Amino acid sequence: MYTPAHFEVTQRDEMVAFMQQHPFSLLISAGGGEPEATHIPLEVEQRGEELYLTGHIARNNSIGDMLEQAEASVLAVFQGAHAYISSSWYSQPNVPTWNYMAVHAYGHARIVREQAKITEMMQALLIKYEQGQAAPVKWEAVPEKLMDGLLKGITCFEIKVERMDAKYKLSQNRSQQDRLAIISRLETGSEKEQEVAAAMRMIEQAQENRVFVTKTSQ
Repeated sequence: MYTPAHFEVTQRDEMVAFMQQHPFSLLISAGGGEPEATHIPLEVEQRGEELYLTGHIARNNSIGDMLEQAEASVLAVFQGAHAYISSSWYSQPNVPTWNYMAVHAYGHARIVREQAKITEMMQALLIKYEQGQAAPVKWEAVPEKLMDGLLKGITCFEIKVERMDAKYKLSQNRSQQDRLAIISRLETGSEKEQEVAAAMRMIEQAQENRVFVTKTSQ
């Protein structure tokens, strides 16, 4: 990912927090041939000093054939809020641009075949996303026969993360006057535009490319 120095995020904890906040990813694998991509949520797991991404796809998903290959190389793309930036908001003539945040995680995938681990992964996923519902779905409430059929229809995998790149392109290359003008405009816009404005304010206050993790939390 092309990342000029003023947009680069270098702190591992910030990248991990970003992925946790934006778990719906684009998973890409080439497998030596035509690239395949699929859109899925991925869970972030810290195991000692190592970082893993875990997830599942439909067994008939063609990207699964690539993941079946020994140590398949993959790229997971996580994207946050983004917004169009009009150059009419600048103090001097210039061209429009787009502000956005993204993290790229590279690694190798392994198919999870242990049934106990598959069940553990799916139970944790259900609990995580159902806990905020008014009447959360319970694992034991799903008929066993139905659940067995569903589990047989998926492929679970884990990715050992070997490298991460992160880019917060949030007008850091503009003057403070322009940045504050952009924030002001975005704060009156859509929900996504307001998210970008909030991230820009966080960076303005931190004086570094941190949005989800503060210096004092380390």
